[in-house]
Amino acid sequence: MDNRFFERPILNSPYSYPLRYWELDDQGQPTQQIIENRRRTEFCRVAEAHPRVRAYVKNHNLGLEVPYRYDSETRRYIPDFIVLVDDGNGGDDPLHLIVEIKGYRREDAKDKKATMETYWAPGVNNLKQYGRWAFAEFTEVYQIEAEFEAKVEAEFNKMIDGVAKGKGVGKGPT
Repeated sequence: MDNRFFERPILNSPYSYPLRYWELDDQGQPTQQIIENRRRTEFCRVAEAHPRVRAYVKNHNLGLEVPYRYDSETRRYIPDFIVLVDDGNGGDDPLHLIVEIKGYRREDAKDKKATMETYWAPGVNNLKQYGRWAFAEFTEVYQIEAEFEAKVEAEFNKMIDGVAKGKGVGKGPT
C-alpha cells in the first residue's frame, strides 16, 4: 500500500514559512493529499464558528507575558490566544479568555496553568481596570470545540450565579 504521508511526513523546511500540509480526515487520519496552503488551526475554526466569540487574536508580539516560577527559576509564559467572549455581561464588558493550546506538555505546564488560574486571572479581575479575564487550556485537538463550549458556558454560569447571589453584573469570577 502506497502511503506517502508516512514516507515523507515533513513537507516544510523548519527555516521558512510553512506553505503546504498533509490533509487529514475527520478522524485525524491522512488522506494522502497535500494542500498547498498554510494549515488553519483547529482552535481558530472553533472560535470563528462560536456564536459568543466577538473577536480573537494570536498573542504574537502583543506583549502579553506572564511571569511564573518553575522550581527556583523565574520564567515567562506567553499565552497562545486572547478571545473576547460575550458571556451575557453586555457588549461593552466582554470576557477576555486567555487560551493555551497544548499538544506536548512540558514539565512546567502545570506551573503555568496554576499561575494563570490561581494568581494572574484573579489578580487582574480584582484590579477591575482591565476588564474580566479567565484562562482555558485545551490539550485534545479533536475535543477543542466541546471543551471551549463548556468553558464559555461555565464562565456564563459564574456571571449568572453572581447576579442571583446579589453580587451584580460585572463583578468577575468569584
